[in-house]
Amino acid sequence: MRRQLFVVGGLSVLALATVAARPPISLPLGNVAGCEAYGGLPAGWGNDPLAGMVRVSGGRFTPGTDGGYPDERPLAPVHVGDFWIDRTEVTRAQFGAFVEATHYITEAERSGGAALFHVPLDTASGGSALPWWRNVRGADWRHPSGPDGPLANLDQYPVTLVTLADAQAYAQWRGNDLPSEAEWEYAARGVDPSQRLGEEPRDSNGQPAANYWQGVFPVHDAAEDGFAGVAPVGCFAANAAGLFDMIGNVWEWTADAQWGPLISHANGDPSQLRSALAPSRPQVIKGGSYLCAASYCARYRTAARERQDADLATSHVGFRTIRRIPPTTLTHSEW
Repeated sequence: MRRQLFVVGGLSVLALATVAARPPISLPLGNVAGCEAYGGLPAGWGNDPLAGMVRVSGGRFTPGTDGGYPDERPLAPVHVGDFWIDRTEVTRAQFGAFVEATHYITEAERSGGAALFHVPLDTASGGSALPWWRNVRGADWRHPSGPDGPLANLDQYPVTLVTLADAQAYAQWRGNDLPSEAEWEYAARGVDPSQRLGEEPRDSNGQPAANYWQGVFPVHDAAEDGFAGVAPVGCFAANAAGLFDMIGNVWEWTADAQWGPLISHANGDPSQLRSALAPSRPQVIKGGSYLCAASYCARYRTAARERQDADLATSHVGFRTIRRIPPTTLTHSEW
């Protein structure tokens, strides 16, 4: 039986700084017209600490799937409590409000660069395919295409090129946390089973229901879903909990360190850019991204999991936040 998940607003206990942005619009998210017109700040932003969040009623479920990669095999049932979670990936507009209020400087800005995807059009000297990740000096959340690309507007696209510490700093500013892997997966699928390996996210008409890679990866993105690269948040229909882009678009940080073996993606792993002597602290990311293809990683499924170095900023990883709800304490008269 599917549990009820609902939206509750109207609380106003914390005032947050805002940035200049387009006013709230009436077009709903869940379609291209709505997502492209969205200003990036949810209604109530600046007054309601739960602006843009959905309440998820907790429950017991078994993360993982027997129909995926070996690293997705289910272990045991877990219980998650009630929590609020962002309806969309955190946008550049939301992250910009945080930066304006706190003067925060991201790790990519401090280190001077980040990892960007590029189409590998040549081959290495040995005839093997070149990696499709490169370190780009001057790339950061404001310059997602690098210093020579256009300056990113504070808009409706998910913020990327942020590390785990950057995501945690934003979450703390909002009074929130990053979700655990179990909380993220429960919000993404509830008690329903995950998609199986080989199942693409398509609707009843056979059209892509998420932003992922169609075509020959990594050299040609056919953009059958309407987007070659990152899409604005909320362009596709929400899941049963009212959440957008829980699969596809950008991977999302979780609060959990990666454990156990994961399948290597060889040239597709941005961690190869790091020095062999550099310390690595892999963290679990969930949901897949616009770079997930049926012919390659196929991790655009709710049970899929991947690792990402905690201090590595890349162009295909963003995040969303949660606010846990303490269990209700009964008084003696209510026993």
